[in-house]
Amino acid sequence: MDETMRAVVTHGPRDYRVEEVPVPTPGPGEILIEVGAVGICASDMKCWLGGELFWGKDGAGGYVEAPTIAGHEYAGRVVALGDGAAERHKVALGDRVVAEQIVPCGECRFCRHDQYWMCQRHHIFGFKRQTNGGMAKYNLYPANALVHHVPESLTDGEAAYIEPMACAWHAVDRGEIRPGDTVVICGVGNIGLCMLQIAKLRQPGRLIALDTKPYRLELARQFGADLAIDVTKEDAVGQVRDLTEGYGCDVYIEASGNPAGVTQGLAMIRKLGTFVEFSVFNEPVTVNWTVIGDTKELNIHGTHLGPFCYPPAIQALADGSVDVKPLLAEAYPLTEFDRAMAASLSGDVLKNLVVPV
Repeated sequence: MDETMRAVVTHGPRDYRVEEVPVPTPGPGEILIEVGAVGICASDMKCWLGGELFWGKDGAGGYVEAPTIAGHEYAGRVVALGDGAAERHKVALGDRVVAEQIVPCGECRFCRHDQYWMCQRHHIFGFKRQTNGGMAKYNLYPANALVHHVPESLTDGEAAYIEPMACAWHAVDRGEIRPGDTVVICGVGNIGLCMLQIAKLRQPGRLIALDTKPYRLELARQFGADLAIDVTKEDAVGQVRDLTEGYGCDVYIEASGNPAGVTQGLAMIRKLGTFVEFSVFNEPVTVNWTVIGDTKELNIHGTHLGPFCYPPAIQALADGSVDVKPLLAEAYPLTEFDRAMAASLSGDVLKNLVVPV
């Protein structure tokens, strides 16, 4: 194995560099994988653009600890094991694996109460120095990583979708969809289209997709949406109310990343409905909280990461009950990261991949 490898290293907003870095050596309980492919996520794009959430403002630190290797949507094959790692993670050399995006500390109050996805330390691959991401030939899974096996039947691109699929699964779970519900997915990009397919498995009465891009709405129809609305051309709130005798939808899942998606949802949802907030925003969102409380008494559910959702997400990809093949766009060599990011930022495609070299 080489001593160094190429990697995409974050240094700051719009400052991601392809650099030669050391190949990590696994210590006790750790796993070294050879990365298959890495997806470019909306949060990667917002981080690259320089959102406050990631980089902070006025001297206050954000979520990113640069320099770190980017990328959190990836899987790979085990190429080296530290002492005790095979037993700890139940893996062997040559196995295909994926780790959950968060590496929990196992000691904070959240970890002790089986709420590991909200770990106070909150080390996530691709954003923290202690958990370098997958945009490199090799990646190290720490001893506390939560590792799952990946079926050989999945392509590298499909395997890279496991992480966003798990996030989508958790968001749909938070919606507490009941058979017959009118469910709205606001924003049918990569994760929204996964949410739509997962929500379809819950047997809603109506499944409605909202977006601004015709090609995404067409995919939503192909994936089973009963109605797909272009919010730039149609009265989405009015249509949903008309379909529901004036009440509004039962469940609204916000995955657009646009503040307008929040205010639209509050207008569209019925009294006592369930509003799921998934998006990461680049700016604060202001709403009338009276609607949430006195006017409608809504259930507001946040959703973060994909806790306990990797096994069902992997199974759904393997058995075809959720299909991501139509969402995959181009695969770029790591050395062409700038092109891959520019293509992703265009909004003209769904999931671009970076392939380590």
